This record gives sequence, C-alpha cells and structure tokens, in this order.
Amino acid sequence: MTPGPVLGLVASSCGGVESRFVTEIAEPAALRGWRLAVTLTPTAHRWLTTTGELERLRALTGLDVRSESRLPGEERPHPDPEVFLFAPASAGSVAKLALGLADNQATTVLGDALGEPGVRMVVGYQVRDSRFRHPAWQGHLDTLASAGVTTSRLAVDRPWTGVLDLLE
Repeated sequence: MTPGPVLGLVASSCGGVESRFVTEIAEPAALRGWRLAVTLTPTAHRWLTTTGELERLRALTGLDVRSESRLPGEERPHPDPEVFLFAPASAGSVAKLALGLADNQATTVLGDALGEPGVRMVVGYQVRDSRFRHPAWQGHLDTLASAGVTTSRLAVDRPWTGVLDLLE
C-alpha cells in the first residue's frame, strides 16, 4: 500500500485536546488517507501522555510524535508536508505564529512552513468569546490570512472533524 500525502498535524494545549484530538482530528484524517506527521506543544504532549491518548496517536502513524527539537546530527523525523493542520490552536499559539515567535517545536515547524511556496496551512483555533474583544486578536488572524493561512474557530459544542474539510 502506498502511503498517502503527508499532513503536518500540529496541536497545542486547549481544552479537549486530551480527549478529542485523536478521535476527532487524527483518526478521521488518517481514514481520509493522510499520513500523519504529528508535532505537539510540550503541554499538549504531557496532557496526551497523561490520558493515554499519546499511544493511540502513535499507532496512527509510522512517524515519531514530536514535541522536542532534534539534536544536532539526528535525522529529520518527518518528511516535509505540503499541508499543515494546526488544531486545536490556542490563542497564545495563534499569536506566536502570527508574530513569528517559535519557542517550542510546534511553533517552530509551523513558522518555518508559513509562507513557503506550495505549502498550505489551516489553523483551527479554540478560544473564548472574550478573545474577539482583545485589540490584537483580529490582527493576528489578518496576518495569518495575508500569508495564505485558512483559519476557522473550533466550536466546543460541535465535532472538530469539520476542520478537515478545509484541507481539500
């Protein structure tokens, strides 16, 4: 069987990542034929480890699940994806991506891909309603849109799976 196209699947620590990420994002993406190259923020990695979901996630891909940078001389654990999905993305991670701040492996891999010719990116963010009143929030979304990123809010009361439709 030929592996499908590589999806750079990135997640940060938002409410639900520990219980919904594998079931509503990773498994459905794999069923759609994506080969998953997963990178997690350190906190998301810790949450998934604590709940046992990290082992389920590892079973979906033949690639390492990353949360830390590699050491000098180590081989790159993931091929370069042409498509990235960052979901769930926290408000802080969206801001970091928009501002070009790369303080963990997840924001580094996304920051390196942002604006790269031929690379598509979708960001499914989960934020409180109050975030929309923050004076910088819309600017972050506008910055990402100007770089060709598709953004969509993940609703807490609806399945996250719908964000996968934005990858097509």
